[in-house]
Amino acid sequence: MTLTSLQGIQKIHLIGVAGTGMSAIAQYLAGSYKIITGSDRYFHLSEKNETQEKLEAEGIACFVQDSSGIDKETQLVVISTAIEESNAEIQKAKSLNIPIIKRAELLSLILQEKRGIAIGGTSGKSTTTAMLFDILEYAGLQPGIISGAGLVRLQEQGKIGNAQVGKGDFLVIEADESDGSIINYHPEIGILLNIDKDHKEISELLPLFQTFKANSQVFIVNASHELAATFSQDKKQDFSSDATIEAGYIADNFQQQGLEIQFTINDVPFTLHAIGKHNMENVLAAVCVANQLGVSLATCSEAITAYKGIYRRNQVLGKKGGIWVIDDYAHNPAKVAAAILGVQPLAEKVIAWFQPHGYGPTRFLRTDFVEAIAAALRPQDEIWMSEIFYAGGTAVKDISANDLIQDIRALGKQAFFVDNRDDLLADLETHFTDNCVLLLMGARDPSLDIFAKGVFAGLG
Repeated sequence: MTLTSLQGIQKIHLIGVAGTGMSAIAQYLAGSYKIITGSDRYFHLSEKNETQEKLEAEGIACFVQDSSGIDKETQLVVISTAIEESNAEIQKAKSLNIPIIKRAELLSLILQEKRGIAIGGTSGKSTTTAMLFDILEYAGLQPGIISGAGLVRLQEQGKIGNAQVGKGDFLVIEADESDGSIINYHPEIGILLNIDKDHKEISELLPLFQTFKANSQVFIVNASHELAATFSQDKKQDFSSDATIEAGYIADNFQQQGLEIQFTINDVPFTLHAIGKHNMENVLAAVCVANQLGVSLATCSEAITAYKGIYRRNQVLGKKGGIWVIDDYAHNPAKVAAAILGVQPLAEKVIAWFQPHGYGPTRFLRTDFVEAIAAALRPQDEIWMSEIFYAGGTAVKDISANDLIQDIRALGKQAFFVDNRDDLLADLETHFTDNCVLLLMGARDPSLDIFAKGVFAGLG
């Protein structure tokens, strides 16, 4: 059975609902007056975790993953890409003849009910999605959002922060290429930020983005990114952070002072309370879209000044004894390098710590990580790594984070391996100065947030 709309479907069950992508859809649908239930392997009968409590506060009934959340009234079951066919809930849904679809298929159905804006690219999607949502909301357009990361200002309201139903026509979503799901979306506006080797080879990514372009009515690209530029539909609607490249929207005059950056877009001044040139590009992409939807550049600038950021993206935890501590979701070579470069203006020395995730991805990106990190480090900077985060399942454990450290050290850089991350602070004691940044990076591991906060608490 192929679903063409959600019309007539009232009760939906999501398997793996605690995941970032699934929780966003669950909240959005619950806010759209659907009856939503969900299960997750991280839910337990004996105790509730924070994600479960926040989902239940939005009216979503949460269950342990034992099929008890599925009944004869359930009209649709949604699964994430991580759910295996042998899952007991999939088997129960099949026995009750309940249609089963993947998360991306559901998001596509949601998107077609709105004027959809889909943000694609291998880096910067969550940030650009959040910025565009903030601009459109500030301009009074009442947009909705379904994102891969929580917006700080929504989290301040006690929410997970990665979704909100809007009363207006627009819905801004993050379109993920890593699992190929980006080809499911047919937005009114598609945006391509960049194309770098991440979960897939460039040769595998290009056809996905070509389909994304074909499925978009209007397609906007980063003209200053060599590969993304080849997908241009019309240079007048594109954006560039290089003034020598033809585009309708040009960012220039970049300056970083402390935890703030300043720049211009088509000669209009902007200030953002964040760091790094990559964040200027994210603002540029969001402003480019918003302005073409009728929001003035002056209004965009006002909205961006009030932007509070998203969860674990250049998140400043504080400063103690001359040491800044910053937590970041960076997890691919381009993002890790950008995060290091972004914090360098803050202090004379950067100590970067990175926990790679997955043996397959780390093996696939080994050379890229080594080259990108080595190129970003100044002579006085250091890179530290702890062992690869392993989420379970079948994996060939034939690579260690220490292999990357040895490769970086062979290039003449200061590189160190600390097998157990709990030993990091003690090992760093003689490496700290009174003018440095401790940058903590990693993804997919749900305990990284607590780890980073623990590191900051343990300083001084």
